[in-house]
Amino acid sequence: MKIKWHGHACFEIKNGVTIVTDPHDGKSLGIKPPHVKADIVLVSHDHFDHNALRIVKGDYVAVKEPGERVVKGVRILGIVTAHDEVNGAKRGKNVVFSFELDGIKFCHCGDLGHRLSPDQIRTLGSVDILFLPVGGIPTIDIESAREVVKDINPKIVIPMHFRVAGLSLSIQPVDVFLTGIQEDKILRVGNEIEFAREDLPQEMEYWVFSP
Repeated sequence: MKIKWHGHACFEIKNGVTIVTDPHDGKSLGIKPPHVKADIVLVSHDHFDHNALRIVKGDYVAVKEPGERVVKGVRILGIVTAHDEVNGAKRGKNVVFSFELDGIKFCHCGDLGHRLSPDQIRTLGSVDILFLPVGGIPTIDIESAREVVKDINPKIVIPMHFRVAGLSLSIQPVDVFLTGIQEDKILRVGNEIEFAREDLPQEMEYWVFSP
């Protein structure tokens, strides 16, 4: 299993099937564009920094809608949420996606703007790896992001949607979110990491990617 970060909320998760999340075109954000080929592309919402399907190569299936489906052998669940704390009145809706590869359950929160409800958490079920926006507005604030981690209780938290060099969006760097977390629980993995299910930790870790 391999995870590679392409900046912002765009990840490439590969294990036989390649899943790409929330592609952007790079230049609109001031960062390097992704170079990806996918079997499945998950798009949490139709904002320019998350829906650049045109940059993705391959004979892929794009999934944008909530609901449960099997695509190319991968079971995908989409839960409708909001991009803000007022049920989407400010920024529209957002889809949180979960999917499973090689017995590992992933959850990508897109631009989640609020804590999940108890019903949403129950629907989501257990999560091994959580991709969570941590840069603050226009997504959940730092405290809410920490609460989402407690609510979902994954084995691994992967922060995303935070400030990096060159980024044109006014959001916070990842270290603001990481304040107060024990250093031995933070694994700085560079641009990509390869692992197997047996490598998942017994206690929660934070895997921090860098450009």
